[in-house]
Amino acid sequence: MAAGQAGRARVWFALGLVYLVWGSVYLAIRLVIDEAPALASMGVRFLLAGALMAGFLAVRSGVRRLRVTLHELAGMAFMGVTLLAIGNGMTSVGQLKGVPSGVAALLIAMVPLWIALFRTLSGDRPPLLSLLGAGVGLGGLAILVLRQGSSAGALPLAGVGVILVSSLSWSFGSWVQPRIWLPRDVFVSSTYQLLAAGVALFLAALLSGERFSADIGPRAWGALGYLVVVGSLVGFTAYAWLLQHAPISLIATHTYVNPVVAVLLGWLVLGEPVTSTLLLGGGVVIAAVVLVVSAERPARPRAEHVVEPGRVAPAADEPVGAVAGRRTRRK
Repeated sequence: MAAGQAGRARVWFALGLVYLVWGSVYLAIRLVIDEAPALASMGVRFLLAGALMAGFLAVRSGVRRLRVTLHELAGMAFMGVTLLAIGNGMTSVGQLKGVPSGVAALLIAMVPLWIALFRTLSGDRPPLLSLLGAGVGLGGLAILVLRQGSSAGALPLAGVGVILVSSLSWSFGSWVQPRIWLPRDVFVSSTYQLLAAGVALFLAALLSGERFSADIGPRAWGALGYLVVVGSLVGFTAYAWLLQHAPISLIATHTYVNPVVAVLLGWLVLGEPVTSTLLLGGGVVIAAVVLVVSAERPARPRAEHVVEPGRVAPAADEPVGAVAGRRTRRK
């Protein structure tokens, strides 16, 4: 297999993991927060995942692998808070405040539109086809949740606001990641981001007065274990790797596919009916993914431009790893 084909295969394998894993965590999170406090349980999730990954890296490669600079530590803490603590934890809080899961999925699916907005404001205009794909994807998700949203009555504005904040935070973190000092080792970066998110969520849980009770059942603990190992270790590491090797708009297509996976799992696990509306909405979502993928095919390399002394900003479709490599060689 050619080097370019191998690279594309790795990107699609990682993207497939994000599609499937993060589509399944909707069900797992629901099972956890039905019995356990949202912020504290998500804090446990990320702290355990970070500790397990740190232990694995230390045993396999030695403690030296985990050494980072202060700039990198600050960057990883920032990414962990924006992507995981706010981008994930606040979604759970919004659902606890009464936002239906379908409406929550629609709000979260605005991530590609927020990223397109950030890119436009920064002077990096995304392709028109990418914007069209984002709009089509929102339309497909609207079809998926229209009936559920209309039957849910008035939406709690506080819950909607919380989920919008989480969507904006995740979008901003994904967009700003190439401009943040991070280690080239994606596993080390993921480890510290998971730990930072866990600490932030635990502090938020303490401030909000959340406490674990003794009546949490095995179903919730099992779901929490799944979130730690599969949802965090596997899913977030694959996502962090993609942020360094694939266009951001291509990565953002997971916001369209994940709800479809979640609905299919609801049908398989909970026996939820698959209606004609569901099939239509799912088809539109897949069409949107095709549009965005077509728009974000790798373009010819652009001339690099310096944004600050010793720091090079990537082109719109340039992998972050290329910038990291140039940055390392300049040291």
